[in-house]
Amino acid sequence: MKIAVIGAGSWGTTIAHLLALKGFDVLLWCYEKEVAEAVNTLRENILYLRGYRLSSKIKATHLMEEVRDAELYVNAVPVQYIRNVWSRLKEHIEGNPVYVVNLSKGIEVRERKLVHEILGDVLKDDLVYAVLSGPSFAKEVIEGKPTAVTLSSLNEDFAVSMRQLFTTSNFRVYSHHDVVGVEVAGALKNVIAIAAGICVGLGLGHNSIASLITRALVEITRFGKALGAESHTFFGLAGMGDLVLTCTGDLSRNRRVGVEIGRGKSLNYALRKLKGVAEGVETVRAVVEMAKELSVEMPISSEVYQVLFCGKKPADSIAALMGRETKFEFYWLE
Repeated sequence: MKIAVIGAGSWGTTIAHLLALKGFDVLLWCYEKEVAEAVNTLRENILYLRGYRLSSKIKATHLMEEVRDAELYVNAVPVQYIRNVWSRLKEHIEGNPVYVVNLSKGIEVRERKLVHEILGDVLKDDLVYAVLSGPSFAKEVIEGKPTAVTLSSLNEDFAVSMRQLFTTSNFRVYSHHDVVGVEVAGALKNVIAIAAGICVGLGLGHNSIASLITRALVEITRFGKALGAESHTFFGLAGMGDLVLTCTGDLSRNRRVGVEIGRGKSLNYALRKLKGVAEGVETVRAVVEMAKELSVEMPISSEVYQVLFCGKKPADSIAALMGRETKFEFYWLE
């Protein structure tokens, strides 16, 4: 099988390496020409995974016309750029249907759509889709540290085949069918990770982080159910698993953005300091608007938005959350 990975950030590169080690020929499409040249000559992603030697079975390119005859496409393009990249890529794709496994996590701001909806707009009925998600820092995966994730598709045969394809001795893949739930969980955990980072930057301690994660899971579940997701998805690897990792792990880009803001730095400063994309920054814009339309209460996400884009002080957001009317913990399930 010839596999094309679209997007050469740390996660896309890691998955390309994982598949190459299983013996597959992998074409890695890179936005930056210098990344493609370094992968081909130095066997290293010099921008996003410096210091990790990549398999010789990976061929990198920055030319879209070279991505034409893959049997499987893996999307690792940041969510806000997926529509543009795939609209251009579609002109070079041969064959029908188009099998895609998505790695990206977020909600498109312009159209307020999840990734399967964006790719559905571009590829129409040709698309056969799955999403791979869960607690999986790229550097730990490429180092071979044991990791478990979930892969969700409405096509059960595709889910099972992709589960087997991506599984290795150190990378365990479960299958699922709740695409919406898995994508919502992956998108919103990035928003909450910013909030967790703010708490760290403020020096608020472990109690605050534990409370934040638990209550965030409630609002993520509410949001997901309003979009048709299944509640139990949010208590699995794509939900609780990824939320805990991203809120507590130092490798989380979104958390690092929050830490800088908690320390009094501006959003622009935090983003300039970051290597890669913090998907939660743009995703929260879509979340607050969608929550209003769906009449879903999202207090934590709303406060993150206020801090990032409306100039609200983090301490004032903490006070607003702690000062909300007291209520029965599980009122939202009644």
